[in-house]
Amino acid sequence: MTMEDVKETLLEKDYNENCPGCKVDRRKLLQQGVPYKEVFTIWVVVLATALPISSLFPFLYFMVRDFNIAKEEEDISYYAGCVGSTFLLGRALTSVFWGTVADRYGRKIVIIFGTFTVVVFNTLFGPSKNLWMAIATRFLLGSLNGILGPMKAFASELVRQEYQALALSTVSTAWSAGLIIGPALGGFFAQPADKFPALFSQESIFGRFPYFLPCLIISLGALVVAIACFWLPETLHMPEFHKVPRNDSLEKLESAYGSDEKEDMSDNMKTDSSGSLYTNWPLMSSILVYCVFSLHDMAYTEIFSLWAVSPKKLGGLNFSTDGVGRVLAFTGLGLLVFQFFLFPLLERRFGFLIITRVSGFACIPLLTSYSYIALLSGVTLTVLITCASVLKNVLSVSITTGLFILQNRAVDQHQRGAANGIAMTAMSLFKAIGPAGGGALLSWAQGRQDAAFLPGTQIIFFIMNVVEAIGIALTFEPFLVLGKP
Repeated sequence: MTMEDVKETLLEKDYNENCPGCKVDRRKLLQQGVPYKEVFTIWVVVLATALPISSLFPFLYFMVRDFNIAKEEEDISYYAGCVGSTFLLGRALTSVFWGTVADRYGRKIVIIFGTFTVVVFNTLFGPSKNLWMAIATRFLLGSLNGILGPMKAFASELVRQEYQALALSTVSTAWSAGLIIGPALGGFFAQPADKFPALFSQESIFGRFPYFLPCLIISLGALVVAIACFWLPETLHMPEFHKVPRNDSLEKLESAYGSDEKEDMSDNMKTDSSGSLYTNWPLMSSILVYCVFSLHDMAYTEIFSLWAVSPKKLGGLNFSTDGVGRVLAFTGLGLLVFQFFLFPLLERRFGFLIITRVSGFACIPLLTSYSYIALLSGVTLTVLITCASVLKNVLSVSITTGLFILQNRAVDQHQRGAANGIAMTAMSLFKAIGPAGGGALLSWAQGRQDAAFLPGTQIIFFIMNVVEAIGIALTFEPFLVLGKP
């Protein structure tokens, strides 16, 4: 039987024209070439919901300072870490729930709801005048925005299998870009009355609420994306449209492919999906590795922005919010170029697992150099820290993409949302430790500038390298088990 015969059989017998998942599968079968439209759609939706996660970090130090709750200057980083962690704590508590909703009612409804959540609660965070309002709005933003897990399932189902690596790479790239572009926007547009007095007066709303403008800009972008999400396709197969029992449907698929491929198809259908996801070791081992690297990345994101705006006497770079914004803007551009043009070539040449390990090893000497870069000044400091930031985030997103692929290949479609929900819950718990722990460690490190062993920020980057080394070790057998190819 030729491939065209296979396609015809599948189109005529094994798909229900009323099932949204079947419509997507039919389109995939007939799809030719790289799915640029689908990749762009994934990119825009993920970026819109990722921007608010870390957009607060460049101005969070100053926002907390304006709350007047820190008794000492070193304590500001501690309170800033607490605010940063509340989003991730909220997401950890609800990610499995949103994954289950996505598996039962569809990916689209969760994506739309999560995007509108950004519009509401990110806007409310901007005018926060005290610590508790900031914590409450960030917690609600995290707990009601369960988009990342379902979005990974959506991306893997929207394109043909040969383009799944590209689609999941787009999710991780857009997410990482959001974690970079968000702080860039926060740095550029925070305190607009001080930076742009000709446009914003001190008596205006942006003068009275100096951190509202970046939140409003991000929320307006999310509003446009939320409305556009109503036209997204649904990739989940709905049981009510499939009257043929699952086993009968599998037999038809096998007969369509021919007897030579029956064995391979049966093997692919055999996963741990019949049991608990928690006993699916390929899934769980990849999630645990993902958690360790996520802890490292979130701590880095928090620490970098706080460290960059800290004064030189505390081992920081003494950057303004504008300075941090410029560094992160260049970082986002470099990340975009790498993921779209270089990562697919490297993934095909070496495989995502080798890229993950090499990227992890490369991060260790890079982070070690940060304390020494801080000793420089002027243009040299700006150029070197920008290059280091670009390289660090390129390495991090390469690791994340590889782990996304492992997780989504470990389960079948009807459990993919829940599996990604478990991954998001575990990852969010680890990431919640990142800002709080990173802020507390930075505050502690800045108080020990004259210590004999790893003084000042050197101890921070040493601890981060230890976490990175643990993550690298977990990518080797027998701990990490690969699922189906």
